[in-house]
Amino acid sequence: MNQDDFNLVTEARIDKLRTGLAVKGAEYAPVDKLSNFKKAALFRGITPEDALMGMVIKHITALDDFIGDLTKGSTITGEEYKKWDEKIGDTMAYGVLLDGLIVERMNND
Repeated sequence: MNQDDFNLVTEARIDKLRTGLAVKGAEYAPVDKLSNFKKAALFRGITPEDALMGMVIKHITALDDFIGDLTKGSTITGEEYKKWDEKIGDTMAYGVLLDGLIVERMNND
C-alpha cells in the first residue's frame, strides 16, 4: 500500500473511532465515560483496567479467529470486511478508553 492510500485508511479509521466513541459513549456512559469499567471492576473485585482487558480480549480473540481463517485461505469481501471493521474499531476504542483510565489514575494518585 502506498503512502497516500495508507493515509486515507488512517484518516477513515480515526473518523470511525471518533464517531464510535461518541455514539457508544452516549449510549453506555453518558456522564463518566469510564463508569462501565469501574462498575465491572467493583462487581468482580478487580481493577478497572483488568475489567477493560477482559472485555477487549473478546475482540482480540475474534480478530485472531479471522486471521486464522485467512491462513486457511478465506477471502475478505465487502460484507465480510464489516466484521473486521467492527472488531478493529472496537479494539482501538478500548485502547483509547484504557488511556483514559490510566490518565485518570495518574491524576488521582
